[in-house]
Amino acid sequence: MVVESRHEEVRRWLSGVGTIAAAVNTEVALPRLVDLIARTACDLMGYEAAGVLLADRDEHSLVITGAHGLSPEYVARVNAEHTIRLGSGPLAEGPSSRAFRSAEPVAIEDISADPSFHPWAGLAREYGYRAIVAIPLLVAGVPAGTVNCYRTVTHRFGDDEITLLTTLANQVGIALQTARLRDRERETIADLERLNASLTAQRHLLEQAEEIHRALTAVALRAGGVEAVADALAVLLSRPVLVTDPAGQRLADARHGDRIPQAEPPEPPGDAPRSGLSEVTAPSGPGATAWTTAPVQLGEELVGRLWVPGRLTELSALDRRALEHAAVVCALELLRRRTAMDVEWQLRGDVLAELLSGDASATVRARAAALGHELARPHRVLVARADAIDGDARQPAGIRRLLGVAQAVADRASPRPLVTSWGDCVLVLWPETTPAPGRDPHAAAEAVRQTSRRALGGSTATVVIGQRCTRLEDYRSAVRTARGALGLAQLRRAANRTVTLSDLGVYGLLLQLDDPGELLRFADRVLAPLRGYDAHKDSSLVRTLRAYLDNDLSTRRTADMLYLHPNTVGLRLKKIEELMGVSLAQPDALLQLQAALMAEDVVGSTRPQHVSPDRR
Repeated sequence: MVVESRHEEVRRWLSGVGTIAAAVNTEVALPRLVDLIARTACDLMGYEAAGVLLADRDEHSLVITGAHGLSPEYVARVNAEHTIRLGSGPLAEGPSSRAFRSAEPVAIEDISADPSFHPWAGLAREYGYRAIVAIPLLVAGVPAGTVNCYRTVTHRFGDDEITLLTTLANQVGIALQTARLRDRERETIADLERLNASLTAQRHLLEQAEEIHRALTAVALRAGGVEAVADALAVLLSRPVLVTDPAGQRLADARHGDRIPQAEPPEPPGDAPRSGLSEVTAPSGPGATAWTTAPVQLGEELVGRLWVPGRLTELSALDRRALEHAAVVCALELLRRRTAMDVEWQLRGDVLAELLSGDASATVRARAAALGHELARPHRVLVARADAIDGDARQPAGIRRLLGVAQAVADRASPRPLVTSWGDCVLVLWPETTPAPGRDPHAAAEAVRQTSRRALGGSTATVVIGQRCTRLEDYRSAVRTARGALGLAQLRRAANRTVTLSDLGVYGLLLQLDDPGELLRFADRVLAPLRGYDAHKDSSLVRTLRAYLDNDLSTRRTADMLYLHPNTVGLRLKKIEELMGVSLAQPDALLQLQAALMAEDVVGSTRPQHVSPDRR
């Protein structure tokens, strides 16, 4: 019987160890393995409960990692409230801590009688545990934790019992080491798989980046223009693309599939970044949408914008790179276009200079025809200029922007209008065509005026629609007249308007006189007494007279305008009457003086400007 009992004990022992080995060979996860170890200890030894405690990463404490028969609440409370420490202090003197540090088993027959178990005694009694044995768990000869077995009655753990548990713990250590090696192997394989996936993704990104570079570089090399840049970018981003100038005028657009950029993007706010990508959302309402935009710059100058519908967050890192790269290529294309346009504007300016010199030869007509302009066809003269005197609106950079606005409007017309600059003005010779919506001179002038605000950074512009020219000989006087009308309109504060000669009334009629010299002689003759007195006495009689006439002969309003006392104005008016030998109460005298001042304004507005070589 003893032999059979011994055989049965060995069989159970081997079966338990075999169960643990089989679990390791089938790559059971570590949490399940430690639970299996605890259950095997209970099954082999007949204990009511068992737990496997493993040291944390820093070996500061032991944590119940697997259990069988132990209450889950007991496990949670020990780990959270009565943590078994491995350093010093009351929580580091229990059987588990001592077994870990000494690598020797520690048994307590009655936990209520052992002071070292005092921190956990009340909790153990609450769940019915009376005796405990802690067996060190060694992995490659180094303590890794303990196997704790519990009895619900006081129990003396015999030498054979502890030896058997130690042997089991040694087998468990081997199994634990194998399981940890398998876990590390799995982690290593997972890390390698992630690394491989990352490398594959990076290679794919590099291939896509190379494709972006190749596609956009090809556009730059073949000088395909901003249209080709938009087409290439639409393919790369799989979405429509729009290119605009700083004034918001379309330079190019590209569809993607059935999607075309029909809606106009909103105007970027004044604080929109001049570098990098940004998002601009259209005002709420039907058709409202968000746009991602990339500035196109030449040095510090903003020369355009790339737009794609959608939010910035919808674009991948590669999409953003493509958009930024496209902005650079677009800048090169616009620089190429600008260089060509500068040459063309120069040539047009030469044609204009010859027309203004009175040259009406066939050579001028031929040179204009070579640039695509039919001067033999009737044209209407348009002249535009920024209203702001300060800032750069009337400087070369501002004139260029206004010139670009006029060119963009002219590019939509056929036959081709002649666009160039003249001093600080932009001149357009608009050919007459069959009436069509948006193609008549007035619509063109309005388009230039309304668009210029964005191009000039908020500054407005005034546009004059001048005379109709049917012969080459007509252009000289027509341009002079339109230029004079523009000066008068801005001088008399009729700014930010589209003005015709008829809008100027008598001034418009005077501007159309063929000999402005006669107007100057008339004005000098009439106003000579007043000018002589002003020069000799350093007074302001001419200025006072002009203010008096502008204020409808009101002495009080004239005084307010000149910041003078009404009596002072009255004395000046008497001096004017004395010098002129007339009474300001006589209509004929007032008419002559008013005509002289108007003639002076007209002559001042039509005096020719010096035209620099590049006419900007």
